[in-house]
Amino acid sequence: MQKDPLLTSSYDYTLPENLIAKYPVSPRDSAKLLVYNRADESITHTYFYDLEKFIPKDYALLLNDTKVIKARLFGHKPSGGKIEILINRPLDAHKINVYARGKVKVDTLINFDSALSAKILKIHEDGSRDVEFYHEDARIRFEELLPIIDKIGHIPLPPYLQRDDENIDKSEYQSVFAEHEGAVAAPTASLHFTDEQFDKIKKKYAHAFLTLHVGAGTFKPVDAKIITDHPMHSEYFDISEHAQEILNSKVKVLSIGTTSTRTVEYWARTKEIHGEANLFLHPNNRPKRVDALLTNFHLPKSTLLMLVASFVGLETTQRIYKEAIEKEYRFFSYGDAMLIL
Repeated sequence: MQKDPLLTSSYDYTLPENLIAKYPVSPRDSAKLLVYNRADESITHTYFYDLEKFIPKDYALLLNDTKVIKARLFGHKPSGGKIEILINRPLDAHKINVYARGKVKVDTLINFDSALSAKILKIHEDGSRDVEFYHEDARIRFEELLPIIDKIGHIPLPPYLQRDDENIDKSEYQSVFAEHEGAVAAPTASLHFTDEQFDKIKKKYAHAFLTLHVGAGTFKPVDAKIITDHPMHSEYFDISEHAQEILNSKVKVLSIGTTSTRTVEYWARTKEIHGEANLFLHPNNRPKRVDALLTNFHLPKSTLLMLVASFVGLETTQRIYKEAIEKEYRFFSYGDAMLIL
């Protein structure tokens, strides 16, 4: 019996624990690559280092050049109680939305190393808090905070990895073309590129960068029974002039990752080139500008899995994932990749 693509339960699946990639493969481009061709509904199994053999020559690549910040901070309240903070996103120059592990009230001051502190301004229904950061008792802007947390913070690994960040994550949980600081999660499809492979692809294909600072909301599962009832999170984006030229042309686009895809598709509907994107792609809201997608394998009941289904439909998504599990692909952020043509 066919499942309803609007029911959240339709996007559930069982994944063996051993297929969750806890660490990246080395070298990066030795990850597996599943290629799904919509023209003939074929599935090809290969490796990421062969990616360029499958990309049509007349396609342009759009990539997300966001850079992951050390958004995980450990501090303590004046009472001595320990508090863990995960920076989610800046709301303006001074106000920052965070998640906190530990009880904190409005006006509570949390102290960190390097004379850094944060004051709780507001507590939201979703459990997040708005805070302001201070350095040596002086209120600081978000851009002033970045070099401080780069020294004392930790890489915010996805919770399903169930491990603390290690030295390897400082480089591996970052794309080779990461430039603009602000993400608290990596655009994971990009993690497969080595410098050498990306240099080759740059010479062969038109390409451009956009920026979408991935927020913690990307890991939030869909709790609503009907997927369209899910309140989609928003994230800051900026589309470069070169990327705008590609988007305004008739050239076909391969989007590197779900984050690039959501940015492009938000532009396709609004023509906005920077701001806050909150687009939810699913089988009833299909892509309008992106022609092909490179992505990883995503969590059950996630908006990212629903985005994949917006390209190929629910039934084909289930078929692809079933085969990926049978072939023991590695899943999630440090896992293997999939190319949809």
